[in-house]
Amino acid sequence: MTSLLGASPTRVVLTPRASVRASAPSAARLPRAETASRRPPGRQSFRLRAVDADDEVTVVEASPEEAAEVAEAMSSVDDIPDAIKTVPKAAVERDLGKEVESRRTFAIISHPDAGKTTLTEKLLYYGGAIQEAGAVRARRGAKSATSDWMEMEKQRGISISSTALSFAYKNFTLNLLDTPGHADFSEDTYRTVSAADNAVMLIDSAKGLEPQTRKLFEVCRLNGLPIFTFCNKMDRPALEPLELLDQIESEFNLPTYAVNWPIGSGDTFKGVYHRPRREVHLFNAEAKDGKAKKGEDKSTKGLEVISVDDAKLESVIGAELHARLMEDIELLDELGGELDLQAVHDGELTPVFFGSGMNNFGVQLFLDSFLGYSVRPRGRDLLGGDRVEPTDEGFTGFVFKLQANMDPRHRDKVAFVRVVSGRFERGMRVTNARTKKSVALSRPSQMFGQDKTVLDEGFAGDVIGLNNPGSFAIGDTLYMGSRKVLPPIPTFSPELFAYLRNSDTGKYKQFQKGVQELLGEGAVQVMYSRDAVKQDPILAAVGQLQFEVVQARMLAEYGVETTLEPLPFAVARWVVGGWDAVDAAGRIFNAQCVKDIWGQPVLLFKNQWNVDQIVADTPEIGELSPFSIPPAAE
Repeated sequence: MTSLLGASPTRVVLTPRASVRASAPSAARLPRAETASRRPPGRQSFRLRAVDADDEVTVVEASPEEAAEVAEAMSSVDDIPDAIKTVPKAAVERDLGKEVESRRTFAIISHPDAGKTTLTEKLLYYGGAIQEAGAVRARRGAKSATSDWMEMEKQRGISISSTALSFAYKNFTLNLLDTPGHADFSEDTYRTVSAADNAVMLIDSAKGLEPQTRKLFEVCRLNGLPIFTFCNKMDRPALEPLELLDQIESEFNLPTYAVNWPIGSGDTFKGVYHRPRREVHLFNAEAKDGKAKKGEDKSTKGLEVISVDDAKLESVIGAELHARLMEDIELLDELGGELDLQAVHDGELTPVFFGSGMNNFGVQLFLDSFLGYSVRPRGRDLLGGDRVEPTDEGFTGFVFKLQANMDPRHRDKVAFVRVVSGRFERGMRVTNARTKKSVALSRPSQMFGQDKTVLDEGFAGDVIGLNNPGSFAIGDTLYMGSRKVLPPIPTFSPELFAYLRNSDTGKYKQFQKGVQELLGEGAVQVMYSRDAVKQDPILAAVGQLQFEVVQARMLAEYGVETTLEPLPFAVARWVVGGWDAVDAAGRIFNAQCVKDIWGQPVLLFKNQWNVDQIVADTPEIGELSPFSIPPAAE
């Protein structure tokens, strides 16, 4: 490689010659004579663009043999620490196992206002994905949060929709799934968690465990995810760290391992003790703005690290805090031994970290530890008892989220696909297990909040955005080769119900389009009356805020003003036996029978007492389920 590019570069991009003609600036191209002399007639050539430590650019042409040599060299982390490898499969095959090992896909979960979106921004900042970390409640003129791109999110200061953000960090590709913390959008969070391999549970250190945190933890446990806990806001008055650990262990029945330990809290917060390296990382509030000067190392900005055995530590943090730290270290060492990574991967032990997302403290330390402790993309069980592994050659993926109008200028519809196995390539044809139709994935995107970039290649663990002209639904399995069907994503019981009415009959088409697109992405559940005369959709939601979001988006994105007519129901139950069971039961009292988007029967009740009464008095109805599973692809 050095014969081609000279000194060892920090970044190398290898692309086919044909694609370079379309995208590379003319200034970067070689003279025609040189190009012609290097490229044998009738053979494909490649352009190598290398960037060294001084940002000097070298551009050369390479034969397929030379490209293969460079690709092999790029697999060495020591030679090229930050290599960007873009190599077409037809020319130079990338090692599937290595690509899978370098992926980490994780969801961040928390109760509202625990600082989840702020932590997300800081992770992106330290990963180099953004130059300035935004805030959820941004000041006038300040940068808003990357993950909160909807206008309502910016106005209300809350996350409404889950977001996928992909970025590179220390030779890893990180796929971060930012989830809504508000309980009204928990179903979106549940779906997103199904696409993750790891979960980061964020806790407000002043409040400890909160209701939504408890619910989301159970979802993560059901999905078998390793859970990493970050106790946030230590720069504010907080609960005792031992109390926080005790809450996790007693309420979740989940043992803890403190990877680092706080020194004070609130006004007395001095930093954290990092147990693996026996280092004290001192807190510096001056680094809180999320900015670094050009050329400045973000990871060490304003950071002072002292060995816990250094004699000057006592004078730096004070005698009282030093004495308490020594006692805490002795206690922690007595309570447990080394961190059991297998227990972490099995979801039987959670590593715990302390810090302040708002003040940029402890985030880098957490991120570095997370890379070492977290699991690579996992295999998945298929319907029928088989299993697909991430290193299997055949491509498999599933749709876990639909989103309309991410770009208002183009009224786009995007399907978020988690790659489960194999290699994804732009233009490949896959089969949708539900529809049994072949689909060409010609315009895939790498997602970064609202922004999209063209994606040529992806691997297990990656999240890919696909244009969705109505071809996909939540839970769809996409595959190549032999038929594969992943378990569908369940839909949980809503608690609020209302007819959605169109206030302007002249905008019938806009109303129908808005209903189809917004409700198709799962913003709320939608049901319909069995009476053919009643065509208005019935919205079914967990919380009132979901209704408000639908109405606001109908007006902003489709120009349709709507009204809601509440229905007197609070419980939904799906009839497992289908319409045959409904017909066998005959007239059902104290309940209304409707159908979901799959045409399956649903009974709406005023309360749980009515549910129990129907089950007792009408055995013909059979089993009633609190959640819906879409019809399995046959």
